Amino acid sequence: MSIFIIIIALILALCGAPLFSVLGAIALAAFVGAGIDMVAVIVEMYRMTSQPTLVAIPLFTLAGYLLAESGAPKRLVAVSHALFGWMPGGLAIVALLTCSFFTAFTGASGVTIVALGGLLFPVLIKDQYPERFSLGLLTSSGSLGLLFPPSLPIILYAMVASISVDQLFAAGILPGILLVLALSLYSFRIAKKAKVPTFKFEMKEAIGSIKQAAWELPLPVVILVGIYGGFFTVTEAAAITAMYILIVETVIHRDIHLTRDLPGILKESTILVGGILLILGSALGLTNYLIDAEVPAVIFEAIRGTISSKWAFLIALNLFLLVVGALMDIFSAIVVVVPLILPIAQQFGINPIHLGIIFLANLEIGYSTPPVGLNLFISSFRFRKPVLSLYRAALPFLAILIVALLIITYWEGLSLWLVHLIYGNG
Repeated sequence: MSIFIIIIALILALCGAPLFSVLGAIALAAFVGAGIDMVAVIVEMYRMTSQPTLVAIPLFTLAGYLLAESGAPKRLVAVSHALFGWMPGGLAIVALLTCSFFTAFTGASGVTIVALGGLLFPVLIKDQYPERFSLGLLTSSGSLGLLFPPSLPIILYAMVASISVDQLFAAGILPGILLVLALSLYSFRIAKKAKVPTFKFEMKEAIGSIKQAAWELPLPVVILVGIYGGFFTVTEAAAITAMYILIVETVIHRDIHLTRDLPGILKESTILVGGILLILGSALGLTNYLIDAEVPAVIFEAIRGTISSKWAFLIALNLFLLVVGALMDIFSAIVVVVPLILPIAQQFGINPIHLGIIFLANLEIGYSTPPVGLNLFISSFRFRKPVLSLYRAALPFLAILIVALLIITYWEGLSLWLVHLIYGNG
């Protein structure tokens, strides 16, 4: 009977059934086959609701959607352009920084490309950046901020892996900077080669743009100082951020109308959160069964037959996760894959926090990996270009990001240095 349910669930998946229903059906079938009451699945869902960090997900999601739908993108681009426009590749670096900021808050790459693509692409072309470079830049930067606080995937990963959100936030900062820096250097090189004109730094323009964005600019600093200074928890930071942005965008800037715009934004953010929680709740039941059935141990024994070293395992893990990142959205990948690879990685002596950064960096890059990376199709739709042209545009950026990924993977200290600095070696 249970095998029949699993077959039906897989058929439904191939037919496009929602992932949470497929995971839930497989979990129920697995427990029935093992002679365990199906209420175990519901117990796991209840256990999820008792985690205090769960509240941070809808609050940070709302904050991200409010920023994306307001005039904040234009204000932040104006500030960045005023501060960095004098540099070779300055506008491209502006795009990288602005996209990173928005992806960190929205946690959804597609939102960043849709919200900022139409704003940045014409400006890049106007400033004489090559079209292929501009398309590749915006496509790859759509997921560039996933390692920065308060990224939703970091919070979700920490919940699934049962590790500290605060420590995972700290671990992602330096690897995230490395990814931005790598693409910035490439942008500098392309700008010099294409002889993209620079602009004279104007103090008056810089001060004026900073004044316009004065309410949004302190946000990342406030969150980091608040959390690591011990002033508030991640959940409290999420509540403060959501309320702060709501007041700024509806009362101070008045970009969002309380009755005309806010209900639609609440609806969109709630749909995303609802999808995440449905997948998470359904997957937890299946995860519990897999652990009880010692499935990770069986997989580890199979892997150990062909891979004996930690370094070889990390290479195989990167290849696997790049494929996962291209095929699945990041939220589904976290709740489905993390419970399987975490015990195996620990057997190879990989630090759980470092593993989290490797996992998220791979999925971040997977968004732009041909042939089915999500960013490629969103950019194709947003910029009205054939998806094959996006493949060609994204490849140089993909190559650079993979080199940076190898550094992140094999240089454990890059992820753990800030964690040890803040929390000690213990």
